[in-house]
Amino acid sequence: MSQYKNLLGFVVWDGHQLANGDFAGSSFRNGRRTYLPAPCPDTSNINLWNILRNNIGKDLSKVSMPVELNEPLNTLQRMCEELEYSELLDKAAETEDPFERMVLIAAFAVSGYSSTYYRAGSKPFNPLLGETYECIREDKGFCFFSEQVSVRCPSFLTLLFFHFQDVRWKNKFWGKSMEILPIGSRLLWFCRFGDHYEWNKVTTCVHNILSGRRWIEHYGEITIRNTKSSACLCKLTFVKTAAPLFYCLTCSRLCDGSRGKSDPQAFWEMARRPLLWCSMPTDYEMYYGFTRFAIELNELCPELKDVLPRTDARFRPDQRYLEEGNLEMAASEKQRIEEGQRVRRKWNEENNIKHEPRFFK
Repeated sequence: MSQYKNLLGFVVWDGHQLANGDFAGSSFRNGRRTYLPAPCPDTSNINLWNILRNNIGKDLSKVSMPVELNEPLNTLQRMCEELEYSELLDKAAETEDPFERMVLIAAFAVSGYSSTYYRAGSKPFNPLLGETYECIREDKGFCFFSEQVSVRCPSFLTLLFFHFQDVRWKNKFWGKSMEILPIGSRLLWFCRFGDHYEWNKVTTCVHNILSGRRWIEHYGEITIRNTKSSACLCKLTFVKTAAPLFYCLTCSRLCDGSRGKSDPQAFWEMARRPLLWCSMPTDYEMYYGFTRFAIELNELCPELKDVLPRTDARFRPDQRYLEEGNLEMAASEKQRIEEGQRVRRKWNEENNIKHEPRFFK
């Protein structure tokens, strides 16, 4: 293996890096697992109406759901999953042209939605207050650190050497659908060029919550701007659809900020170059619609057990039991953990104790 310097000059190791979705006889060559210990459970016998009918208009993050509706990842890990195509940022860091660099960043912003089409049937676990997740990927050249910093709203921070985000959201249940309204922004620094990019996320809506095939759509506008330069501005518009589609992206514009002009044709000419995402594994339906990268996120290797903090999401017993297919223990642990958090929250409120994050301020 050879070593190289990342965007901030830190030395990291560059092992053999595979393209995402690169199969070799249904196995991979990076040493990580290629499937989960057990397939996802059958949820056809769960009557969501009995659970949700009394919670219309409420924040569903505070409503206890059957563990069968979860996937064996939590929200901190789902944020890490959005870095599956981080190589787009590696390319952007080496691109001199500010317009092409903006296109690569736009491709990265869109790639975070790549697997959502296949994930409408389950939801991630809610992180506990103070829960963390750390992911160091020498093969992809990044380090990821996150911490749940608030209980009342599911907000948290994530940090890489060059990428930072403060993500919060609100849920709205409308009877047959649920909207997830994002708050906060994502920040990206390129020290080589002195660039500081910011962008938002769009609204996500899950349809057919109570019956029929559940499907997800995204709508709204992503605006990507470089706060250190007015050379260009990018807007990506996700439009509402009437049927389950992978996504509908239109009205994409790459604007010349110095001239105040918009050139959508130039955007699509350059956007043809980067690969946004690859095909799903052949057995994705068996494993919660996970990509190969998602399958690896909750893996707890023996060498990690002694070095990870006990607050890491990989040590969540309810999540681990679900991954292993032990639904009875997963449900029992989920109830115990959620009840314990409610008790701690009540105690803190009664004693006017404010939680202080350990790793972020």
